[in-house]
Amino acid sequence: LRSPFIVFGAMIMAFTIDVPSAGIFAGVIVLLAIAVFTVMLVCMPLYKRSQAKLDKVTLSARENLTGSRVLRAFCKEEDERRLFSERNGELTQSQKFVGRISALMNPLTYVILNAAVIALLYAGAIRVNAGNLSQGNVIALYNLMTQILVELIKLANLIVTVSKAAACGSRIESVLQMESSLELFDDSSEKDGGRVETIAKTSTTATSAESGKTPGETAEGARPFVEFDHVSMRYKGGGENALTDIDFSIKRGETVGVIGGTGSGKTTLVNLVPHFYDVTEGSVKVAGKDVRRYDPEKLRGRIGVVPQRAVLFKGTIRDNLRWGNPAATDEELLEAARIAQAEQVIKDKGGLDAAVEQGGRNFSGGQRQRLTIARALVRRPEILILDDSASALDYATDAALRHALASLDYAPAVFVVSQRTSAMRGADKIVVLDEGRAVGIGTHEQLLETCPVYREIFESQYQSEDGEAAV
Repeated sequence: LRSPFIVFGAMIMAFTIDVPSAGIFAGVIVLLAIAVFTVMLVCMPLYKRSQAKLDKVTLSARENLTGSRVLRAFCKEEDERRLFSERNGELTQSQKFVGRISALMNPLTYVILNAAVIALLYAGAIRVNAGNLSQGNVIALYNLMTQILVELIKLANLIVTVSKAAACGSRIESVLQMESSLELFDDSSEKDGGRVETIAKTSTTATSAESGKTPGETAEGARPFVEFDHVSMRYKGGGENALTDIDFSIKRGETVGVIGGTGSGKTTLVNLVPHFYDVTEGSVKVAGKDVRRYDPEKLRGRIGVVPQRAVLFKGTIRDNLRWGNPAATDEELLEAARIAQAEQVIKDKGGLDAAVEQGGRNFSGGQRQRLTIARALVRRPEILILDDSASALDYATDAALRHALASLDYAPAVFVVSQRTSAMRGADKIVVLDEGRAVGIGTHEQLLETCPVYREIFESQYQSEDGEAAV
């Protein structure tokens, strides 16, 4: 920070000693500025290219480490080694080239400044000989020039470092400034939406308690809570629709099962509810309002999502469960764990303060799934989305989980995505998807009679010994 002050202070002192000699100081600063900024302008784009090549090397190394077993299984070690060597070679050449250019800064700076010292001594000698300047003044000017030399070298090196940081910073900024592609409608009523819904929910619960009915049987439960109104959806650049003309609704307290073959659009469908994607046609409504009219944070605060891949974060079990509700008490955490069939997991690990390694590596697949379900339940969501989140559970645990979810006192609207028809049996409604289209909507028994796709899935899983489906 002091370098600019020293440089300008030395310049002022030089002009107070001898104006003609001080002109050399001004000239050297101009020349040095031209040299530094020329090198910087050349190096900036080169640093960006070098960083892009570093990304490729890092990506290749990460893929090789995470997919090492796959590489060995397909005997691709040599191919990946060759690809890594090529990318590493490109990075090396790029960094060598930009390094050589930036390395010119020091010698170029020294040449300019030492040339200025020589010019100063020569001009000083002439003026001393003419009697216009004393020898002491020349020594003073030389010392000032030396101070400027040291500080300008520091500044030059700093500018090189800053240019590298600027190249990296621009890449980070491009990510941070990336705008969401989601379509949001301007809706002034959203400001009071959360309060109105909370009042309605409280009123509904009170009415239910007085009448002895579950929330799903009240006036609010009698009307659709989540509606798919002739929804079609196509991914950007994806060509054909991922979903086509999906039309159904779900009430509070109801469970909707979503089943279909691989790539039929099950996950895409449930991801439209928290507005992770925009619909191409039609609309998705929550509590009678298009999801595009909600503030995304408020909308997702009402939804508990359990994704296909169970993800736990480094910390403790308590830390992970409190992602659903940072203010949750231990009793609430344990209650959510009980419903998610994760209570025994927590006990076996030593309690809520048990350590969780990065990615939950110290938990089995089934344990991770149960804990992620518990994390979603801690929020007490109005909508619960279980996206194939019980695939690693045995049938007994899966059945116990479904029974516990059916008895939740706050009666969320539940979406269950699964490949198992056993998980669909207790659903109030099942949506059968085939190539993005709803080929059947109904109960388990209805679909066995009317939907060939559902019947085929069921029979493939529950074929009896005599060749007939065990219903």
